[in-house]
Amino acid sequence: MILSVLFSSITSRLSDKFNERESHILAYLLIKFLYGKEKYMVIAYPDEEIAVDEEELSGVIGRLLADEPVEYIVGEVEFYGCPFCVNRHTLIPRPETEELVDWVIREYRQGIWPGKCKILDIGTGSGAIALSLAHNIRFSEVIAYDVSEEALKVAQKNAVRQGVNNISFEWKDILAMDILPETFDIIVSNPPYVLENEKQAMQANVLEYEPPVALFVKDAVPLLFYEKIAALALSGLTDGGRLYFEINERFGMEMIRMLEKKGFSEVVLRKDLFGKDRMIRAIKNG
Repeated sequence: MILSVLFSSITSRLSDKFNERESHILAYLLIKFLYGKEKYMVIAYPDEEIAVDEEELSGVIGRLLADEPVEYIVGEVEFYGCPFCVNRHTLIPRPETEELVDWVIREYRQGIWPGKCKILDIGTGSGAIALSLAHNIRFSEVIAYDVSEEALKVAQKNAVRQGVNNISFEWKDILAMDILPETFDIIVSNPPYVLENEKQAMQANVLEYEPPVALFVKDAVPLLFYEKIAALALSGLTDGGRLYFEINERFGMEMIRMLEKKGFSEVVLRKDLFGKDRMIRAIKNG
């Protein structure tokens, strides 16, 4: 089958579920995944012959039509300029989280820590936040926690793949900890923050495939992880150290009040690229 016909066949089979733009994006991704052909090759060499295993192709298209995220199908997603392996034990890193990472990096580069910087990422998943910070903050030492052993395996694989050596991964149940074992200049976390009552509004590709342990928190305690991490940060941050969170857009004001009540200063709430309250930063007083 020639590339142009393959591309048209895939987009046509996806068209009942996805719009034209989505179908084109997915078709290019599948062609790269199954046949190693980049988008520019599909465009520049439309008459190139490709050996197509119809059973394999139909199986992959069927998974997409059954709402499985394409990132899990191809096993990879780009985050902050680097490829990350992902699977159903990890969340799929999103653009909003890239904004959080960028905020941390930009503040660091303002010269807050002129020397070595020690960073803790709580709930690392695929390692997207931790590895991006390790890549981009010079002289950093990064430690990443997660309660999922399977997620930690993915994060470690990503560290090896990217050649990052200034990072270590540890299994930790943050809710069971009374104190952090060492102090850090930066603590960052994207913990579970989706309420159980928000499930009905979620898309099937998230609800049915991404790990619930990394997504959901009980309705009665929406700030459970934030309260715990903030409490640990009071002794676990160096004087002047910074605490960064990705948050549920519904609880921006509550987060500000909670952090200020615990004694943090210069609390800043930021909106994401969609205009939603999504990130917050606080500083530990010296």
